[in-house]
Amino acid sequence: MARRVRDESDFRDRASNKNSRPRTKQRPQHEDAETGLVTGVDRGRYTLLLDENTPDERTILAMKARELTRNRVVCGDRVDIVGDTTGEDGTLARIVRIQERTSTLRRTADDTDPYERIIVANADQLVIVTALAQPEPRTRMIDRCVVAAYDAGMDVLLCLTKADLADATPLRELYEPIGVKVVVTRRVHDDGTADGFEQEGRSGHGDEPGHNSSDTAEDAWRIEPLEAVRAELEGRTSVLVGHSGVGKSTLVNALVPDAYRATGVVNDVTGRGRHTSTSAVALRLPDADGNPAGWVIDTPGVRSFGLAHVDVENLLKAFDDLDVVAEDCPRGCTHLDGAPDCALDDWLEASPEEEKAARTARVESFRRLLAARTGTV
Repeated sequence: MARRVRDESDFRDRASNKNSRPRTKQRPQHEDAETGLVTGVDRGRYTLLLDENTPDERTILAMKARELTRNRVVCGDRVDIVGDTTGEDGTLARIVRIQERTSTLRRTADDTDPYERIIVANADQLVIVTALAQPEPRTRMIDRCVVAAYDAGMDVLLCLTKADLADATPLRELYEPIGVKVVVTRRVHDDGTADGFEQEGRSGHGDEPGHNSSDTAEDAWRIEPLEAVRAELEGRTSVLVGHSGVGKSTLVNALVPDAYRATGVVNDVTGRGRHTSTSAVALRLPDADGNPAGWVIDTPGVRSFGLAHVDVENLLKAFDDLDVVAEDCPRGCTHLDGAPDCALDDWLEASPEEEKAARTARVESFRRLLAARTGTV
């Protein structure tokens, strides 16, 4: 057998930066991608709902494509996906696009933190859940949530819980005049009796001392008036925010019976709740007959709501009554306490006696918020 002679066709040059073909920057269009709703996020895995409200509706698991590494996908996002979208066990699809958002609710860790944290996307309404007692309501926190919602283009609903423990009138008088809807709830026993501070030496609330969320007695309690809350949520995508311990998860469990959101307790010393919800999740809201009637997005309890992402000049938009008054302020007025010729001070001085307390509370709330946002405190 003759020996084979090698020639130049046998030579294989090693690729280098100089003579290798550059990678193309063109990305595939993914014209066959399907659209899904992000209902949950867990350590890089995204739960999506496809073909919503159709016979082919299914839940799948997906991950982000490499080109979306720097883009955050959050609950409420509508995304385009490719790959295995059957939803069968062990399958994993790929998110290739985030569709344009209609609203984006953001917050920062504090008023100086430049890093924005997107909470949810595409929500219509922010529901601020606040307990009237245990823990005590914090109006400054409510104001901050209102500002963030208005900045995101969302409506606001203030849901006051535990009305059997304290009067809701002061907070209603504070927020209803500026266009914030208010709904008040209480927890009652199945026999119609409300549980107060003195009954059996405990409060009886699922988010308060003396009640364990695993107790079988949990089923003996109900939220009233639950249908009033449901009526404000139907047909919308609502995101619920609030401090730990205010009864937010208990409310969600009442609205969405199969949600099984964990409920915690309020610390007797600090008066603060313990975080029980660890991630945002979108839950389908059923109507009285059990039919789909909207979406409720439950979020982890928060203890701060920074507004570094909100322009200072936009803060007044969350206070409709003060925004009108401030039109008479001199040019360049800071609206802070002590600002010369500020129309807000004139408005307070001219207020009728029966409105003075409410007006003073509004101006003080706005100025506290403004001072914190501008770093003057």
